[in-house]
Amino acid sequence: MSTTLPAPLADQAIAARLGRYGRFGVHLGLGRIRVLLAALGNPQEQVPIIHVGGTNGKGSVCAYLSAILAQAGYKVGRYTSPHLVSWCERICINDRPIAPTDLETSLTQVEAAIDPQADSPTQFEVLTAAAWVYFAQEKVDVAVIEVGLGGRLDATNVCDRPLVSIITSLSREHWQRLGPTLADIAREKAGILKAGCPAVVGPLPAEAQAVVAERIQALNCPVIYPEPAQPLGQDQAEYPSEHGSLCFRLPLQGQYQYTNVALAITALQTLQQQGWAISDRDMAEGIAAARWPGRLQWLTWHDPHNHAHTLLVDGAHNPAAALVLRQYVDTLPGSSRACSWVMGMLDTKDHGDILAALLRPGDYLHLLPVPEHQSAAPETLAAIAQHVCPDLNGVHCHGSLETALAEAVQHPNRTVLCGSLYLVGHCFATQAGRLKPLTALASRECQP
Repeated sequence: MSTTLPAPLADQAIAARLGRYGRFGVHLGLGRIRVLLAALGNPQEQVPIIHVGGTNGKGSVCAYLSAILAQAGYKVGRYTSPHLVSWCERICINDRPIAPTDLETSLTQVEAAIDPQADSPTQFEVLTAAAWVYFAQEKVDVAVIEVGLGGRLDATNVCDRPLVSIITSLSREHWQRLGPTLADIAREKAGILKAGCPAVVGPLPAEAQAVVAERIQALNCPVIYPEPAQPLGQDQAEYPSEHGSLCFRLPLQGQYQYTNVALAITALQTLQQQGWAISDRDMAEGIAAARWPGRLQWLTWHDPHNHAHTLLVDGAHNPAAALVLRQYVDTLPGSSRACSWVMGMLDTKDHGDILAALLRPGDYLHLLPVPEHQSAAPETLAAIAQHVCPDLNGVHCHGSLETALAEAVQHPNRTVLCGSLYLVGHCFATQAGRLKPLTALASRECQP
């Protein structure tokens, strides 16, 4: 008889195991992770990495990078956070999540290396160490590593010679830990840059740009600030290459993806200069194959009566991301129509700025807690929403996602679920039987 647990039970076991370290919270610093990795034989030194930091866009840049490198024939590790449904999503090889049994094995190795007399590592440090162990043992050719929080003191920031470091964007997020100003946050994010190692940097606010540029100069980093890719229509785009123009299909939605894909292409062009075999065809086919769920994703949701409704899903968990979501909604056919927003937010977020970016007069707002997280109370969010946008058609508080969705889709508006990636993950986990993917083109046709 097999002793392998079914996937949901296996993930529950992993969650319970990692939950033991959750009580140590977020405790930035490199001391614990360096001690732990040393006890494990420094697996991070066996894996070439591309390090991706910034505020928004990190995940989709990682998706483009890993898809292109896999298309080029490399064995590619990818470490990202947070996950949507399963912890295994965070650690992938060639876009395949780690098997629960392999994650359990890696966690066992990590836990055996923890010194019980020393400060306990945090949950993120334990999982990061497990990712390094797994990638080293699987002998990946390269690992695409997303920064968890900040950069300078993040547990991923333990490699002295990244192949290339990427800073996607900078805006005011996690200011409680990274500092109150954009300059403070930029200083922390720029901490992933390493002396003499190539850097690729996206468009930044002037205050942040000055800090990052100063750091780049001090470290003598070769740096590129790429221009966005150019749209060609029908989800096609182009970007300069050494052979002229690289044309490709851009599968992820939103104007900012032209910048994100340019960051990924430029980073891989620096690898080409280091001798990596990546052709323009690999670039184009890899980009077209990239997937990054839960970000400007169109779905069909079937209500309890099995009636189908179009649903746009996006994390939009900070003001900059909320602004991008609003701009995307405003480009859709029938953009003058009101929206029905289904939202939950963590209590640490900038609620007023997020709501102000999204809401317009005539919109409906359906609020609920983010399950199993420190969530802002729906009633508190309702008061803020009515202050920042007094002319809403209605504000409703709900105890469950299904109730909120069922009521939201009754309005003759576009329905959007957003406010937290954890809420998006909860939707995917609990509504899986009622959700089906919908292409962006089909979704546009559904919106008069």
